Amino acid sequence: MEQKTILIADDETHILNVLSIKLQNAGFRIIAVEDGADAYEQARVTRPDLIITDYQMPLLSGLELCSKLQCDPVTRDIPAIILTARGFSISESDRQSRNIREVMTKPFSPREILDRVHHLLAESDVREETAVGAHESD
Repeated sequence: MEQKTILIADDETHILNVLSIKLQNAGFRIIAVEDGADAYEQARVTRPDLIITDYQMPLLSGLELCSKLQCDPVTRDIPAIILTARGFSISESDRQSRNIREVMTKPFSPREILDRVHHLLAESDVREETAVGAHESD
């Protein structure tokens, strides 16, 4: 099985470090950035399997980042997890239109993030296999 790549975008260094270490130890390739604009550029270049982004960041918020990713044919299929402070909510229509699969409130458990990452990547693998199978039967 090929190594999955996760792009983490958060302007809080300690969160970036904790998530990077937890996910690297679980066998993922990590790209860590500190703002939404850099995250967008890295997503276009590296096409990660999943993006974990903070809601509030410099240059582009997590929501703005996901909107921009969704409008770009190169990045539109990359699922995202948004980390948010208590009190911030994202509507279901915003989530669906931006490919936001999970919204997690800070503080969070790194173990819970890892569980959700595994779950989302397994879902993505099933979707890809189903899409490939459908094309092969055409």
